[in-house]
Amino acid sequence: MLFTSLEFLFVFFPITFLVNFLLPAKARNYWLLLASLFFYAWGEPTFLLVMLASILFNYLMALLIAKNEGKARARKWWLSLTVVGNLGVLFVFKYLNFVTETLHSALPFTQAWFDRTEFVLPIGISFFTFQAMSYVIDVYRGVPVQKNPAYLGLYISLFPQLIAGPIVRYTTIADQIQSRKITSELFCKGMLRFVKGFNKKVLLANLLAVVADAAFGTEQMSVAMAWLGALCYALQIFFDFSGYSEMAIGLGMMLGFTFLENFDFPYISKTITEFWRRWHISLGTWFRDYIYFPLGGSRVKSKWRLVFNLAVVWLATGIWHGASWNFVLWGALYGCIIIAEKLLSVPRHVEEHRGLRVTYQLFSMLMVLFGWVLFRAADLSAALAYLQTMFGFSATALADATAWHYFTNFFVILAAGLLCSTPVFGKLRQGIANKFRCGEAVVNTVACVVQLVLFVISVSFIVMDAHNPFIYFNF
Repeated sequence: MLFTSLEFLFVFFPITFLVNFLLPAKARNYWLLLASLFFYAWGEPTFLLVMLASILFNYLMALLIAKNEGKARARKWWLSLTVVGNLGVLFVFKYLNFVTETLHSALPFTQAWFDRTEFVLPIGISFFTFQAMSYVIDVYRGVPVQKNPAYLGLYISLFPQLIAGPIVRYTTIADQIQSRKITSELFCKGMLRFVKGFNKKVLLANLLAVVADAAFGTEQMSVAMAWLGALCYALQIFFDFSGYSEMAIGLGMMLGFTFLENFDFPYISKTITEFWRRWHISLGTWFRDYIYFPLGGSRVKSKWRLVFNLAVVWLATGIWHGASWNFVLWGALYGCIIIAEKLLSVPRHVEEHRGLRVTYQLFSMLMVLFGWVLFRAADLSAALAYLQTMFGFSATALADATAWHYFTNFFVILAAGLLCSTPVFGKLRQGIANKFRCGEAVVNTVACVVQLVLFVISVSFIVMDAHNPFIYFNF
């Protein structure tokens, strides 16, 4: 079920919230668990069995680790089984098709040994698997175990962040699962966050997708069209994913939960390292805390060890996003740049020299743009062909009527997307509020009214069936 569907907007969430509000506090977790499981089962009921199995498996593993307190060997054994079990399920559903296809292509004789697998990918499996696994690891590290399976099930399956994140840590909402309040202030903040995210998705991401799909869906185009398509896709994926995250955070607030932020204007970053501190923050911190730091992080004696640690993290980051050589190369691209930035102390030099800062910021954003081409293209050959077109090696012309058509018709949306991807509007609001007495209340009221008007327009788009699935549902 999509957040941007009429069923969710006018049936599922109103009923879920109303019943949750009317129920006594002790019953709310059980109601939200049932609602979340129904939400997940809406599209494909058989996938629900995978999630329930994940909940039960990780619940039992955490109990066994807690039960063996003081027995280091037993605890490590159960933790290893947890990691292998979770990654094994993820491998089968997400990567086994890719592995068998690759083996058949590279080693044709293997076709006689086994057939190519055709597993269907359960929606959001990477997100709820990582959440479940992080819970067990945290229990191993000393976090109190959750003995109520329904409460753990709610943490893993809570519908606002279930399908496309943010990846919520158990320690973030453990107390909120036990006790939380739905206040009018929190509800209003949550509703506004949901509306803002909704508008980002429908009015920006979906419209920018028209240009991006047109560019990536054709083999012959001009240089201008290739660059326009890449730029529109970069903005599309940002507003698609950050919009979903804002909706998830807003829905959580309306139900009494507080999730951490997942985006912080990544396109204003001065380095690639900074970009990944601002983009998909919950995933970046997950890899940092559960892979990078346990490997030794940057506090290692050998530079080769540092390179190894970073390489592992970025290989894992690429693979996490999908079973394709595109994603492997995409992760390797970022890994190589971040390793170079780390070894050469680029972030420090960029801060100290203004000229270098401007030049390197441009370089960083170009690398991000090229990375999105790898991310969006159907395969490596398509990505290479697209990049060649961007640099004029296979383009039909420098510019053409198609590029001009899309640029003129989507100029307003493109300009709005560029502005909204920066903190300019937030700074403008704050500046007005500081300059005029009672300005903050007026500015906030105007901003709320604007968002509500845009929401009505967004809903009209949904009624006309003008919406797209979320990109990160694929992961």
